[in-house]
Amino acid sequence: MQHLSESAGAVFAVLAEAGDATRPRLAQLAGLSKPTVSSAVAELESAGLASRTGTTSGTTGRSAAVYRIGPAAGTVLAVDLGSTHTAVRACTLDGTVVASHTARDRELPAETVRGALWGLAREELGPVRGVVVAVPDVVRPGGGAGEGGGAGAGRRGAAGGHGAVGGRGVAGGHGAGTRNDDRTAPASGSATGPAPGARPASGTRSWGASPASDTRSWGARPATPSIAAAVDALALPSHLPVHIENNVNCAALAELHEGAAKGRHTFGYLQVGYGIGLGIVVGGQVLRGAGGAAGEIARLPYPWLPGRESVLEGMEAYVGAGALMRRVREGWTEGRVPEGAAELFALAGNGHEAAARFVAGHAREVGRLAAAAVAVLDPGLIVLGGGIGANPQLLPGVRAELARLSWPTEVVGSEVGGDATVAGAARLAVARGIQTVTEGSDKRH
Repeated sequence: MQHLSESAGAVFAVLAEAGDATRPRLAQLAGLSKPTVSSAVAELESAGLASRTGTTSGTTGRSAAVYRIGPAAGTVLAVDLGSTHTAVRACTLDGTVVASHTARDRELPAETVRGALWGLAREELGPVRGVVVAVPDVVRPGGGAGEGGGAGAGRRGAAGGHGAVGGRGVAGGHGAGTRNDDRTAPASGSATGPAPGARPASGTRSWGASPASDTRSWGARPATPSIAAAVDALALPSHLPVHIENNVNCAALAELHEGAAKGRHTFGYLQVGYGIGLGIVVGGQVLRGAGGAAGEIARLPYPWLPGRESVLEGMEAYVGAGALMRRVREGWTEGRVPEGAAELFALAGNGHEAAARFVAGHAREVGRLAAAAVAVLDPGLIVLGGGIGANPQLLPGVRAELARLSWPTEVVGSEVGGDATVAGAARLAVARGIQTVTEGSDKRH
């Protein structure tokens, strides 16, 4: 890895963040003198990390060169390893999406990821700087080389000990595991690169061979062994830095940086779908907790009544989509029962009275769940997401129930939508890719 001067590393970071900029603008963003920035830009150009793309005229009429990151900056890959899908997104380090693909029903996740990596190699977009994998699980901090996934439980997942959210942030999130992925958006096609499973003709991976035994030193691992095994099964090349993050935390940060919580520094992202989860953002940072399990609201005691013992993850079993549809099947008296939540909400939206009653009842349940979160966190804002939570038909009932039970708190629907997990994982991957380029910066100016 090429070592950059400290000033070149600083200029690269702000250039990647800005997308394109003149040298005076880079000096302003980096807090460096113009001569220092000129020297840094020359160093970055020499390394292929910055390229001149044109000129612009300033207020004085003098033209200034415009720069953006160069081809040697490379790319990063984000993977949303859901329970019903695998989504991948590749980006350059200025956040430009160069490839994306979603495979439903967890169809060959390893092949999907390998296909994306091979596509990046074929397109000659520079080195792959790292991979972020979003998982539907608690992500425990620590973990040794070759560790196969910690013991311990927890199914909601928050990532522990991982990169601050900083300028680029991180996003995305769809429940899987107990917080199953419940997106209803259609699968996206590949924006560039081959279909999943594509391989080099020779059978060797041009992005770098992976030894049979992965001796990567993991910074964190999913708590649930089956999910840790699913990450291992991706067979990511051992030379690539890999970062594991919880999917709902990713969703929360997507809303923070490009969605309903943009401009807010403290809020809760309440995901409701097949499963439930809470992404907690305080001061622009994800609150993960001592063991990575903050926001594991599936573990709230339920039921909580005299003579009834609380059940492990009983809250999720009561508020999740499965419970909603079970109540619909048991109480439906008007012809054919809706096959799923999407059909139920469609009927309610078209004025079907019975469907509207079930939706209103579920909105009250979600409102009570939101009230529990507000009582502990006082976040000021709750963003509803997930396949059910993001449905605007829930908002009036959730708002009313929360207002009845707690103090004034704004409740809004997700603006990022069904690709939130992979979008946020991509943002985190970009931030870590920039760090990979600049972390070798020495003290030369």
